[in-house]
Amino acid sequence: MQRLLLLFSFSLAALLPVSSQTKYTISGFVREQGSRESLIGVNVYIPGSTTGTSTNQYGFYSLTLPESDSVTLAFSFVGYQAVVRTLSLRKNNELNVDLTAGTLLEAVEVLGDAPERVSESVQMSAVEIPIAQIKKVPALLGEKDVLKVLQLMPGVQKGSEGSSGLYVRGGGPDQNLIILDDALVYNASHLFGFFRCSTAMPSKAWN
Repeated sequence: MQRLLLLFSFSLAALLPVSSQTKYTISGFVREQGSRESLIGVNVYIPGSTTGTSTNQYGFYSLTLPESDSVTLAFSFVGYQAVVRTLSLRKNNELNVDLTAGTLLEAVEVLGDAPERVSESVQMSAVEIPIAQIKKVPALLGEKDVLKVLQLMPGVQKGSEGSSGLYVRGGGPDQNLIILDDALVYNASHLFGFFRCSTAMPSKAWN
């Protein structure tokens, strides 16, 4: 019984230094050098390990570590030069660090050849109808009616009965511009609008 108690005492004495290992805390503030503004989210860690923390909204950090003769802490933040500090951890330490903004990059000039300008101009709200497409539209008698073909285009509606006017996207018949071979056509119908003049077939119709 005495040997068992003696063995238990030696085992407890061997485990006691491990379980009662002293720990100390390193804390402080991280600020920007010059303006003295607190830096939020600065990484504070021991290089080569997963032990670390980051500063809070006041730039304050706190890190508890086992007692050691030498502890190396690294302070890093995006846009600032990293700082490394080495200290002896035999008591609670206060370590305030000022970070310096990183070196600003010089201006970068990008040179290149200007793209070739497009020769064709962009015409807004223009509809181009090729002659080949007009010829495919069925017709009872006479020539193919260009204005009848226009009524098949999206956004175009025909006028009321007895009228040859076209309503394009909610506009009125008097708001349409009709060009035939680069000449303005002021009246595309005759006989009070009952019959449309379709003796000529323009290659383009613009609305």
